[in-house]
Amino acid sequence: MAALRIDESVVLVVETLVSLCSALTNSADTRPWHERIEDCFANTNDEDLQKILIAFTEEFQGDKPKSWIENFKNENYKSFVERLLGPARYRLLINAVKEDCAVVALAFRRGIRAFMPFAVAWSDALSLMSKEQLKAANRADVLAINAIEMVISIDDFLGEKVFSSLPMEVTAATSRDLAVWAPDGPDNLVPQFRALVTEASAKRVERANSPLVRKIRGARDALRYSEDGVSQAANSLIELLDRIMREAFPPAEVLLWVDKNLPGEPGLTHLKDGHRAPTKRAEALCFVYGGGPVVLREPNALDSGEGPSLLHDIVALVLVSARNKLQRLKHADSGTQEEREQLMIVLSALEGALMLGLTFGHLSAEYSTPPELPAA
Repeated sequence: MAALRIDESVVLVVETLVSLCSALTNSADTRPWHERIEDCFANTNDEDLQKILIAFTEEFQGDKPKSWIENFKNENYKSFVERLLGPARYRLLINAVKEDCAVVALAFRRGIRAFMPFAVAWSDALSLMSKEQLKAANRADVLAINAIEMVISIDDFLGEKVFSSLPMEVTAATSRDLAVWAPDGPDNLVPQFRALVTEASAKRVERANSPLVRKIRGARDALRYSEDGVSQAANSLIELLDRIMREAFPPAEVLLWVDKNLPGEPGLTHLKDGHRAPTKRAEALCFVYGGGPVVLREPNALDSGEGPSLLHDIVALVLVSARNKLQRLKHADSGTQEEREQLMIVLSALEGALMLGLTFGHLSAEYSTPPELPAA
């Protein structure tokens, strides 16, 4: 490797990455993904695992991955390697590299496509926010990004520019993996994934509080079959939101969580009947964090690194906005098509926010312990 001017750490990173991607894209292996990953490191001792982690950290810093690609594409370097190895061995090396790249590209495309329901959920959730709310978040540039178009654009690039130049036949790629996803744009694709968001949201609600899942189904049934459907659906969804948050984290636990994690954040507590109580935003933030810690982050132009993260903050804001809009809609008594359409927009946004919020909350709760209430 030294003769090829390639660091040992680069080889270690590439070998590990290709092995992981190969395991994750093996359609014949029906085990859960985490078991496949564990199997990749079954024969790796602690010292070797530490070397791999250090290599990943070093080689993925800054512009290093970009410099790999530039060096490999450099004509002078390619000529040097061909002279060093000879034409036959050079061709073998190039073919091996392309085959490894094909495995990684397949894993990347599957990962991008698996992200699509979350992109739809995020876009639906953001649709509920006003321009003023977006500006108040002080991250309007990030929030203006269309997640759905971004996913489709990356997927198209992989198909047109990457897959076409690699030997995908050596991978586990299926005809579905190779097919163009949205040849006519997202209009026909998004409704399919919105249905997946509805299903995923219901499953997460059921896991969190199984009796409450009927509130979502009841809201949809009311819209279909009842003359007073908008009001009934809004009532069901308000009850769903209030109960799923408060039964997971009662007000006393939310106050303790706020004092521990966001003591300086404004708008999280107020006085109710002379007693300090959490606001709806505080309840939503605690719920989205799953009662887990608010981790400090590296500050950047869009994030001070303190307070709620962008994703947690926006999902919590959407939950509160959804409840406010539902409060107005529950008094709807005209039963117009416009009211039903407004309710459906809120319902899609709420399902997206619940899917994201329960996912974030579950991940946060895995790495934390629930807050302890002070002794009475």
